[in-house]
Amino acid sequence: MTRRKDDLHLDCPIEVTLDVIGGKWKGMVLYQLMLGAARFNELRRVIPGATQRMLTLQLRELERDGVITRTVYPEVPPRVEYDLTPLGRELGPLLDLMEQWGERYRAEVRGPIAEAG
Repeated sequence: MTRRKDDLHLDCPIEVTLDVIGGKWKGMVLYQLMLGAARFNELRRVIPGATQRMLTLQLRELERDGVITRTVYPEVPPRVEYDLTPLGRELGPLLDLMEQWGERYRAEVRGPIAEAG
């Protein structure tokens, strides 16, 4: 059962943030949506490691948490797009910092390990 922000310690904003954006694929979904709205299959193509079920679950959680929107267009067949909410767009600087940190980590910590092996 997924914990809700209501269950978290309100005095720990880091825990709240990690609850919203934590998850194996949420960061990648958010990063892709920073580039603009995307359909489900577009997200699947750029996140090939995510199963359809897991990507669906992560998208539902992000929508539930008010970070993304899901828009269904009344067409045949129906077209569904995901986009960031204004609150979700505020995560941009955080995602940029996470990308920069990940690059440094990979170069400084994981790089030497990979070379030694």
